[in-house]
Amino acid sequence: MIKNIFLLLILLLGLSCKQSGSIKQDLSMVSIDSEDHNLHPGKKLLETYCYVCHNPTTAHDDRIAPPMIAVKKHYLTDGVSKEEFISSMQSWIKDPSEENAKMRGAVRRFGVMPKAHYPEKDIKLIADYLYDNKIEEPEWFEDQFNKGHGQQGMGRGQGFGNGQGKRTRQGQQIHQNQTAKKTNSEIGLHYALTTKKVLGKNLMGTIQKKGTIEALKFCNERADPLTDSMSVVHNANIKRASDKPRNPKNKANTIELEYINVFKDLLKEEKEIEPIVVTQGNQQQFYYPIVTNSMCLQCHGENGNQLKTETYQNIKDLYPKDLATGYDVNQVRGIWSITFNKDNE
Repeated sequence: MIKNIFLLLILLLGLSCKQSGSIKQDLSMVSIDSEDHNLHPGKKLLETYCYVCHNPTTAHDDRIAPPMIAVKKHYLTDGVSKEEFISSMQSWIKDPSEENAKMRGAVRRFGVMPKAHYPEKDIKLIADYLYDNKIEEPEWFEDQFNKGHGQQGMGRGQGFGNGQGKRTRQGQQIHQNQTAKKTNSEIGLHYALTTKKVLGKNLMGTIQKKGTIEALKFCNERADPLTDSMSVVHNANIKRASDKPRNPKNKANTIELEYINVFKDLLKEEKEIEPIVVTQGNQQQFYYPIVTNSMCLQCHGENGNQLKTETYQNIKDLYPKDLATGYDVNQVRGIWSITFNKDNE
């Protein structure tokens, strides 16, 4: 409760000098749902930050990154202490490079992970959770791993962790055990991240196989239709909005602009970022930031720097009114703006 009140005060203070009467009224109905305190906080962060690319359910041939269990196995070798494990994970996230990679095969197949700035305390919580707990694995993983490691068994360092939980296939047992009703924040975040997963899988796959120029064409032709299809899947209105849109259709409205500024301020001040949910009758309006990583800069960075001149020219050809360049890593490029009914789940 104290955490929720504190975050609400941040929002009110951040908006007090620039809000219209409409926004002030909306903020009076803002709710930031608290997480289930019975769960390790690293679990939720793992699912939020890591499972977009490293999830355990994607088929082997459709992956854009190794599953998280594979990452864990390469870092949690026999004799590694929790402190060493956490430190190694933090070092890699801070500076991912081919020279620092423990997973050479993954780098050859997928390339080096894009650099993204996550709060160090969040990475510590994720690593702490990974060290002590069993996590999901794909159905194909054990056989694949054993083939690559001479049929070695699942030893302590190579295994699933020391903590609670049964080994699962496709996450079925874990999801069955989490029968508690989802909060509105969790519902909205699920919609945002599953949509991000669909877009990211297609975008990163195109970049890896065909290059950045073809990825631009994919975004131009398929990004909005794919987002719309996820709206149908979730029975919600899913929108990506920006103060500096590439496609004019994604231009943020007045209310969305204010929330973009809220998230920019929170990120700049290195404060914890939570989804914002505004309740209006039976409808929930969900907001969550879209934050840049190093891969984003191939199409959204500084022209002539991360953004190559050829790519920039193609952007101008496809989007004559483009405003979405000049970004650095860890900046708010826009928000997820999602509307759904209270009884969706």
